[in-house]
Amino acid sequence: MSETWLILGASSAMGRALARSVSEGGASVLLAGRDLDDLRTHAADCTVRGAPIAEVIAFDARDPSGFNKIVTRAKATDGTLNIACFVGSMPPQEAIDADPGLIDGTVTDSFSGPAQLIQMLAPILEDRGSGTVVGVGSVAGDRGRIGNYVYGAAKAGFHTYLSGLRNRLTRAGAHVVTVKPGFVDTAMTWGIEGMFLVAPPEKVAQDILRAVKKRRNVIYTPFFWRYIMLIIRHIPEAIFKKMSI
Repeated sequence: MSETWLILGASSAMGRALARSVSEGGASVLLAGRDLDDLRTHAADCTVRGAPIAEVIAFDARDPSGFNKIVTRAKATDGTLNIACFVGSMPPQEAIDADPGLIDGTVTDSFSGPAQLIQMLAPILEDRGSGTVVGVGSVAGDRGRIGNYVYGAAKAGFHTYLSGLRNRLTRAGAHVVTVKPGFVDTAMTWGIEGMFLVAPPEKVAQDILRAVKKRRNVIYTPFFWRYIMLIIRHIPEAIFKKMSI
């Protein structure tokens, strides 16, 4: 059966890595994002790697007027439709502290915009009784931390949304994987102090495809972040609120 991956935020480092991997496996790709010139170059690379179809679609999480076009194209695919969402933005917390108006954009990019589009796409997977939604959240969503609590709150909301969507789509034979990356070598983390154990995007893509194959529900990538966050979640609040992590 043919397989198509709709990748939201396909210009991101993790989105690129996943698109390359699935193209090499013979899947078609629909690359959605804002930088169309960059995506066209990326689509050409996917074609060379083996993707039968590699198309570019305009997608801006803050502009829902373009969502219907994406849904229409997704409906026109054959076989299994998978959706992977790598969308998000993380302004420095100090910038948000100075301008709380930045909260709206952060939440829209990291949660509500992608969730609205995925909600529109979900009936396609239900009707076909197959397919996987891969929602990329963040370890930042596991607990509010002083350095990025607005971004963390947005990703926590996205995690909860994905959990409910998983409950819904499982009944139809489709699936949802929640991905919680730690520090990954992407544009979002470049220049941030305190980075450690930074993973390459290709490692995240490998972990995602393994999770899709095994129908995992929630994964941390790299895997050791599960244990790091287990410790962080269980630090008593009286102590945690005095820590700078």
